[in-house]
Amino acid sequence: MVTLPQVMLIEADRRCIDFVVSRCSMMRVCGFEIFDCDAELNEILRHVREASVQDLIRRGESFQVRVKRVRGSSLELKTEQLEREIGGALLESLHGVRVRLEKPDKTFLGILSGGKFVFGLKLAEVSAKPFMERRPRKRPFFHPTTMPPKLARCVVNLARAIAGQLLLDPFCGAGGILLEAGLIGCRVVGADVKDNMVKGSWENLRHFGVAPFGIVKADARKPPFRRVNCIVTDPPYGRGATTLGLTTRQLVSNFLRVVKDLIPKGGFLCIAAPKTVRTSNIGRRKGFKLVEEHYVYVHRSLSREIAVFKKM
Repeated sequence: MVTLPQVMLIEADRRCIDFVVSRCSMMRVCGFEIFDCDAELNEILRHVREASVQDLIRRGESFQVRVKRVRGSSLELKTEQLEREIGGALLESLHGVRVRLEKPDKTFLGILSGGKFVFGLKLAEVSAKPFMERRPRKRPFFHPTTMPPKLARCVVNLARAIAGQLLLDPFCGAGGILLEAGLIGCRVVGADVKDNMVKGSWENLRHFGVAPFGIVKADARKPPFRRVNCIVTDPPYGRGATTLGLTTRQLVSNFLRVVKDLIPKGGFLCIAAPKTVRTSNIGRRKGFKLVEEHYVYVHRSLSREIAVFKKM
């Protein structure tokens, strides 16, 4: 695996693309890599002319070339000029095909990132529309602390949740995490200390066609569950949240002390909390293995730490 800013190159079976697209939220485009090279015009065109693309587009089909720039990479290269020059070079090596800018049969995509140029054939695209339709204010029950659907889907994926398995959110709030987990086929169960949150979660999940295994009123420090496959949660913090008189750090610490027996050996736990809580340090002290951690900027006074733990 090779990672450039906002570009990831992975060796994988092309048959996995439908599955990846059905689950991902942060990915925009998925494709087949043809080549990568330094972001220099002559170098790019040389690789285009040498590339074996005949098997990627059939006689009679149309194509277009699109070039995207990531975070101001290689500003000396003009994307429209690159598109024209690459399209011309492809036409020289291909026979019986034509350029079509509206609804072409195939789209070749080039990405300028980190001083490199990655070129490939677009195979699939993740639509942002379903996530926009599920944003918090579109739901029957709204609460301002609810995690956005794209991030909620992301933390579910980080916990390696598998369709058919039982996923628990012990601080479920308005049900955002449970909703995204249910939509990818997980059986979901949640808990919250507030009656209105429990009722609101039920309303939101039913509205989007997700039938929860159960949502109950309960203190996450005393979970009324025996066994789940994984846990994904976003503990309360901020003005609109209820923390039972504790700081968020105390709440997370008390929670992590009691939940280890809920998940099997090798099971995963993903927690999103303010960076200042230092969840990764707390989890390690409670005996979990920290698998990965990520930081997400929310606004000037809040950055989230997303910590992924594994039970050893």
